[in-house]
Amino acid sequence: MLQPPDSADDWLGLSDAELPVGVAADWAVRPDCGAVVLFSGTARDHAPGRVGVERLEYEAYEEHVVPRLAEIAAGMRQSWPTLGRIVLLHRTGVVPVGESSVVVVASSPHRDEAFAAARFGIDTLKATVPIWKRETWRDGESWGLEAQHITDVDGRS
Repeated sequence: MLQPPDSADDWLGLSDAELPVGVAADWAVRPDCGAVVLFSGTARDHAPGRVGVERLEYEAYEEHVVPRLAEIAAGMRQSWPTLGRIVLLHRTGVVPVGESSVVVVASSPHRDEAFAAARFGIDTLKATVPIWKRETWRDGESWGLEAQHITDVDGRS
C-alpha cells in the first residue's frame, strides 16, 4: 500500500493496491491550511452506451507516471503558491466498481485555491499522464471510449 512521505509536501504515486483515500485526506491537513479538497474518481457501473460495467483495468507507462505527476504538482504550486500539501495517486490493474482509481488532494489556507488546484490536478492528470483504461461491461470490453492524445503538462503535444 502507498504510504505518505515523511518530509515532503507532495505525495505522488502509482499502485496496484487499493488507494488510501482517507489517509491521503488526513495527510493533507496542516495547521496553516483551513481547506482540504479531495477528489476520488471511483469506478462506476455504467458509461455512455455501456450498461453493466463490471470493472475497470488500468495500465500505465510506469517510468513516465511519477515524473509527470511531479510536473503537475509543480504547476499547481506555481499557479497557487499558498498550497500546503498535494496528493496525486493513481491505481493500476483491476479496479472493481466502487473503488477509487485516482485520488487528488490539495490543501491551502483558503477554499478557493484548494478547489481550483484540485480541479487543475485531476484535469491535467487525465490529459497528460500515460495511463490507459479498459472497461469490461455486460456485452463486451474496450480500451476506453475513444483514443486520448497525451499532451505535456503545459498543454503542448
